[in-house]
Amino acid sequence: MNPESISHILPRILPQVEKPSRYTGGELNQSIKDWDSTPVRIALLFPDIYDIGMSNLGLAVLYEIINARPEALAERVYLPWTDMETVMMREGIPLYSLESRRPVADFDLVGITLPYESLYTNALHALHLAGIPLRAAERGEQHPLVIAGGHGAFNPEPMAKFFDAFAVGEGEELILDLIEIVRQRKHSGESRLATMHRIADVWGMYVPALYRPEYHTDGTIARVAPTPESGDGNQGARTPIVKRIVPRLPPPPVRPVVPYIETVHNRYAIEIMRGCTRGCRFCQAGHVTRPIRERPVEEIVSSIDRALSNTGYEEVALLSLSSSDYSRITELVRALGVKFGGSQLRISLPSLRIETVSVDLVEALRSSRGGNFTLAPEAATDSMRAILNKPIAAQQLIETVREIYSRKWTTVKLYFMIGHPRETEADVRAIAELARAVLAEGRRSLGRRAEVHAGVSTLIPKAHTPFQWMAMDSRERILAKQDLLRREMRGPGLKLDLTPPDVSLLEAELARGDRRLGDVIERAWQAGARFDAWSDRFQPGAWHAAFEETKIDPAFYTARERSADEIFPWDHINVGVRKDYLRREYEASLEGRTRGDCREECFGCGILTTFRELRDALPEEAQFCPTIRPG
Repeated sequence: MNPESISHILPRILPQVEKPSRYTGGELNQSIKDWDSTPVRIALLFPDIYDIGMSNLGLAVLYEIINARPEALAERVYLPWTDMETVMMREGIPLYSLESRRPVADFDLVGITLPYESLYTNALHALHLAGIPLRAAERGEQHPLVIAGGHGAFNPEPMAKFFDAFAVGEGEELILDLIEIVRQRKHSGESRLATMHRIADVWGMYVPALYRPEYHTDGTIARVAPTPESGDGNQGARTPIVKRIVPRLPPPPVRPVVPYIETVHNRYAIEIMRGCTRGCRFCQAGHVTRPIRERPVEEIVSSIDRALSNTGYEEVALLSLSSSDYSRITELVRALGVKFGGSQLRISLPSLRIETVSVDLVEALRSSRGGNFTLAPEAATDSMRAILNKPIAAQQLIETVREIYSRKWTTVKLYFMIGHPRETEADVRAIAELARAVLAEGRRSLGRRAEVHAGVSTLIPKAHTPFQWMAMDSRERILAKQDLLRREMRGPGLKLDLTPPDVSLLEAELARGDRRLGDVIERAWQAGARFDAWSDRFQPGAWHAAFEETKIDPAFYTARERSADEIFPWDHINVGVRKDYLRREYEASLEGRTRGDCREECFGCGILTTFRELRDALPEEAQFCPTIRPG
């Protein structure tokens, strides 16, 4: 079906569906370029509905970068909700882009972001709706290249069968390499296989078809190595695949597309810092996004000013893994207050660290009409916080919330996790005790207006973290701990959010899986699994059946502690952090030893070894790993 036919049908069918503006395009700041005169056409696909995908910063960055290039265009694609899908299937409408309403299969390259594992079946469903074969091996010369990025690329093996390539790491410069490869391919008419070899030769790109996993008799990985036909190692199929980074953060997007409808985040988001120096042992993002790089205060303020003029937003989110660890955070918030003091601008700072939340910062945020205040102690006892490498004293948390409540913030959100094998009932009970103590501080300042919202997730031992050797808690133990929290956290002013155990276990199975799980994912999708991140759509039965039908035991991936020398399915992906460093951190966790901030002391994680040339080429004031000086 062509774009004209889709545009002709839409006015008739959109009144039949919920939120028709999800499917029209035409928003402020969208980019429409001439299809026929633009050589490289890229579809940026977020495998969930518009309401969720429009808030994804990674795709917004790529959208602006690609459309700034005269030789390329980028258009947005999201999954339809079930009512629209039914109508599209009835009318024969394939998945299409919002800007030109072109079928996704007409593009040269389809880039799909995989920020979390519960989108895996959605990605398959998007390919199905687009009429593109699910498996990379089944695609022909006429099909677009299908490339995945996002955090799912740091263990690409479970989805390896479905993607031509994975972009491992940061995409701002990598996308320019891909544009040039696609442009040359279209000019020369080279084969799909030849293009795959050239893509594999790009720093940060992984082409699964050029690699083959081998297994021991016990099911563990023997190695993931280039196939004999993939070349001699100098023509694409290299190992390991080193993640791509940008040594200095490029200018942020300042003309984001403004949605017609309310989305999950209606605000301008700007990344103020990338990476983290704290070394929380459960945190995959903190390890895979190293090294830390900061944007200058002046660039942030200027970009926000331009973006607000281009969008009309009244809220700004200052994004990073730990915004209060930005070295000039108080200066930044005050500068924003001076610049936008009379404009009713609201500033959002996600996940402030407790030990760096100063009274000055709280006061600066309060002047910008702050709402809820979020803190992440993660655990409620000293022993558990030492294991996690979150050495925060309970008294420090109490003193911080006292300052927060005294400045009339009414709600404090606390994030905790349960599920470490060494966790005791007393450790779990302490979460409820700490939440009640925080509420008591609020009641002293605000009376009954004070509230505490506690979100308690289950620890998932992720790839490229010190906990990757660890077994996950069993379903029975998770349920018992959650029941304990429900009993202990009742009463006015307390709110408790718990992640269902089946959701956490599936995430662990997919996050820690190998290439054999591709059959499980496909079978679950065939059984109707999609929108797994939506609580009312999640179908654990479809997943259980998929594991049974493929004769794969999910406990192999979740319930088993790994030996020190086990090869992981993701070991051929090099994120710059050495495996022996992660193992030392795991052993330190078992002994209850903590590590400090690596801005103050270098612990030899491997980032500097991997990226020393990039770092040393920067001006001294812009160099990452500041504890290590050249030479």
